[in-house]
Amino acid sequence: MEVVALIVALANLIPVDDAVDELDSYMEQGLKYNVTTGDEVEDMFALLSEVKRQIPSITAVSSGAIASDYQRLRVESVCSRLGLVSLAYLWKQDQTLLLDEMIRRGIVAIIVKVAAMGLKPSAHLGKELAELKCHLLQLNESYGINVCGEGGEYETLTLDCPLFRNARIVLDDFEVILHSPDSIAPVGILHPLKFHLEHKPNSFGTIGDSAIAQENSSYLYEVDGAIAHSDVEKKQETLSPVTTVDACTNIDLCISKTGKKLFSIGCWIQDPCGTSEGLKTDLVAVLSRIENQLKEEGLGWMNVLYVHLFISSMKEFGLANEVYVSFITEQKCPLGVPSRSTVELPLVQVGLGNAYVEVLATKEQVKRVLHVQSISCWAPSCIGPYSQATLHGEILYMAGQLGLDPPTMKLCPGGPTAELELALRNSEAVANAFGCSIFSSAIHFLVYCSAHLTSSEKEQVEHTLHSSYITSLDCSNTGSYPSVLYVFASDLPKGAYVEIKPILYVPSPTNDDGVPTREQEAGGSLPASSEAFSAWSAQYSDLDDSCCQVHTISGKICSAVVSVTNDIALKICSTTEQLYHSEEHLKALARFCAFQLAKILIDNGFSWDNLTMLRFYYSVEHSVTADVMSRVFSEAFAELEEGGVGSCTPDGVPIFNIVPVSASGCSTSLSDIISCELLASKV
Repeated sequence: MEVVALIVALANLIPVDDAVDELDSYMEQGLKYNVTTGDEVEDMFALLSEVKRQIPSITAVSSGAIASDYQRLRVESVCSRLGLVSLAYLWKQDQTLLLDEMIRRGIVAIIVKVAAMGLKPSAHLGKELAELKCHLLQLNESYGINVCGEGGEYETLTLDCPLFRNARIVLDDFEVILHSPDSIAPVGILHPLKFHLEHKPNSFGTIGDSAIAQENSSYLYEVDGAIAHSDVEKKQETLSPVTTVDACTNIDLCISKTGKKLFSIGCWIQDPCGTSEGLKTDLVAVLSRIENQLKEEGLGWMNVLYVHLFISSMKEFGLANEVYVSFITEQKCPLGVPSRSTVELPLVQVGLGNAYVEVLATKEQVKRVLHVQSISCWAPSCIGPYSQATLHGEILYMAGQLGLDPPTMKLCPGGPTAELELALRNSEAVANAFGCSIFSSAIHFLVYCSAHLTSSEKEQVEHTLHSSYITSLDCSNTGSYPSVLYVFASDLPKGAYVEIKPILYVPSPTNDDGVPTREQEAGGSLPASSEAFSAWSAQYSDLDDSCCQVHTISGKICSAVVSVTNDIALKICSTTEQLYHSEEHLKALARFCAFQLAKILIDNGFSWDNLTMLRFYYSVEHSVTADVMSRVFSEAFAELEEGGVGSCTPDGVPIFNIVPVSASGCSTSLSDIISCELLASKV
């Protein structure tokens, strides 16, 4: 897709003292920027505030960040405070290719500062980039410098480029100032003494044309760095939604919780009579309950790694976001905001109100978050309090990825298969930022599909995933394929056909002697199989394991999908009468699921304490309410616990979430009665 950005203003910061080192002007030098009086970032804020005041139509700011999170995050911070969009179309681009393109497109830039090994003030100041290209490439190979100079290796002055329509700058005289005579990496600055403008052929005006000069002068403004920020900040505060977070006492809330150190909390509304007052009220109640649960654990939103946001209508996505940002903000999450996926599910239809939220949280305040809010060609931006991915321990939790064209943030044309292929490329770009790949590091792959897909489109999606992803998997490190589950949702963000949510394994370093790190040693296993459990095993012995996908990594991570198909159900239940409506039959199916999950954990050396996520998806086509499904699974786990296979409800609440969907299964051509999705971790 073609990107069209109209430049309506150019803004420049003039340093007060050229002799001051670049980083000295940044008082706040942490990777995450906090508003700091006197910091140069606040000068940029003042400058852009005035630009926005003079030209209210401005909606975005373009910057040249390529690989520097330090620069990008500061521009994003200012843009966020001013309600602007950050454009960073060079972000994550190959710097060698960028250097080639700048030269090829006629950008004539000379070196005006050097500060790197291999660059000498006497030899290289005043030289054009085109002249130094080969030398810069050699320095990159020898010392790893950024060939575009983003690491401060050099600074440039542009004398000519396609934007200069009337004239080019000609430098007549300059002097070299040796700022630091370091023997390894001397710092030198070129100080222009004399220059003139040279007319360009076929230009629309002449140099010194008084009419042009008079016209342009009315658009030149000088901004004093001491401009007060209060007015802009006050206006920005009014843009932030203020939502009452008092829990609604008349709403019947249910909660689930798994694990110990790394655990999920689910919260939903029990509303079988359909008395909900709407999405806003329900979501406030649910998020308030989760917030209180976190507080009871001595935790807060900063401890949340991931958020699953299920809503009853994607048409109210904007409203859901307003409520969401009144709870989860960057200020409350100093280590980074959690990643998120949002889908529409038939919640009201099964008596779950209008909002259902599940969060993954950790008791450790250690995580690495990737939150790129700038629009670029790299991957879709996340403009708002949710990140592209969150790494905790050795597991990377990636936000739901759509088939969005990164520079335009629009769904790509071509239908479901085109969206899936682009979503895979976007996921790979995010994975690469953490030094891994979806093709060699995937633990589990959740594929959300729109319920509006036709049968042929569903088959095409599965075929595309198989040909573009499954067949390209590198399982040399893990020995098995990641588990894959298709879930059909009522609707997806932006009306997309497909959204994918990978979970990846990013191994942490071991000690020099190969001894695992402390985090890898944690965890236990379920008690040995009891007599009662052995009886269950005998009961299901004639059922093969084809209904189970299990993927383990070094005894530290286990993902599993259990699919209860029609064929499995017919073998479990004694009669086909009212197969999907009889509570007794549902109890039998729930009992089978609980057994299979316990067996998977036992066989792979995991315990219920290691459980980080457990969901049961069921199709609303079977007209079963959520409270019935929850009850039969609670009874199944209670029976399992009585059978001596560990404590399934250590905190007296369910360890599972019941999720209503249009359909689910390990294949798009199958519709499971129940699909089980499990993740356990010892890291």
